[in-house]
Amino acid sequence: MPLPLYLLAMAVFAMGTSEFMLAGLLPGVASDLDVTVGTAGTLTSAFAIGMVVGAPLMAGLARNRPARSGLLGFVLVFAAAHALGATTTNFPVLFATRMVAALANAGFLAVALTTAAGTVAADKKGRALAVLLSGTTAATIAGVPAGSVLGTALGWRATFWAVAVLCLPAAVGILKGIPVGPAQGDQSVGRALRAELAQLKSSRLILVMLLGALVNAATFASFTFLAPIVTDTAGLSDLWVSVVLVLFGLGSFVGITVAGRVSDRRPDLVVTLGGPLLLLGWPALAVLAEQPAALLGLVFLQGALSFALGSTLITRVLYEAAGAPTMAGSYATAAFNIGATVGPLVAAASLTTALGDLGPLWVSAVLVAIALLAAFPFRGVIAAGRGDVLQ
Repeated sequence: MPLPLYLLAMAVFAMGTSEFMLAGLLPGVASDLDVTVGTAGTLTSAFAIGMVVGAPLMAGLARNRPARSGLLGFVLVFAAAHALGATTTNFPVLFATRMVAALANAGFLAVALTTAAGTVAADKKGRALAVLLSGTTAATIAGVPAGSVLGTALGWRATFWAVAVLCLPAAVGILKGIPVGPAQGDQSVGRALRAELAQLKSSRLILVMLLGALVNAATFASFTFLAPIVTDTAGLSDLWVSVVLVLFGLGSFVGITVAGRVSDRRPDLVVTLGGPLLLLGWPALAVLAEQPAALLGLVFLQGALSFALGSTLITRVLYEAAGAPTMAGSYATAAFNIGATVGPLVAAASLTTALGDLGPLWVSAVLVAIALLAAFPFRGVIAAGRGDVLQ
């Protein structure tokens, strides 16, 4: 894989750390800013909303500009938003900084996804996406747990400062490793934006975006509220939250790596095998959450299955949106983050029901079930190179 992919992954690491880090910081944020844990959880949705809105907006603004300058600008705005968030004592201001950071993250990913796809052969998009998203999995393995430990030791604000600092080497990497040129290759600069947006009329594209959103909603519904499950349900200490996040991250790395090898040729295999296992895993985790050993094992498994299935569906978005080379990344980013918006909101509502801390796990199960039911009649759409099922 080309070196620029790994440099982009370094920036994704910093941004992924920010996107996921609140899973281990929510109790501290809630206490410091005098809000409930459920209210603090809406910071995850704020970030996701910014990503959904920002993905097509930022991609449209940056589509005819050099990739290097666009990517660098997004990283610097992202860092500034975290610096402001680290200093505020007002929850609405923190909420706003999360949305600004998300807009920058969305723009970065939209450009990075299409740039990554343009650096490899047409049939290697899945592997290129796996390399790019390795920054996200590295964030869940190292960045998020380290942020959780830092937050426990020095407070959640220290973690926000750390993310801002992480952006600096990423910015240097972009300057040194990304060549000057159009955002998505010479062949797409003159393409009319209206023609690219017209790709959204494709029912095949809408379907894979919907499926990706549902699976990601299930992932974020539970991931956002893992901390209370670890400390309250399983009865473990706060430091075990970091261990659980590491396990989830290791699982996600395994899932993306394996799916990256398969998703270009047999995406249907990933969905057929991984989907039912993912569906069974969430209720199993809810039932066995009080047993620490079962909790640790299932968190790893669910991380692997969630990211294997989710990354495969997002790869299918890139394939189905091949006619929109500068906007395809924004469609994939939007699908991913629509799920990240809906999942935590529904999960937060479940916390006030009789299910309590386990509510998000049952929400995840329902969302995966809906995705599998929606996918079953249209299996040919998911399978690479098969049929024109919905055309």
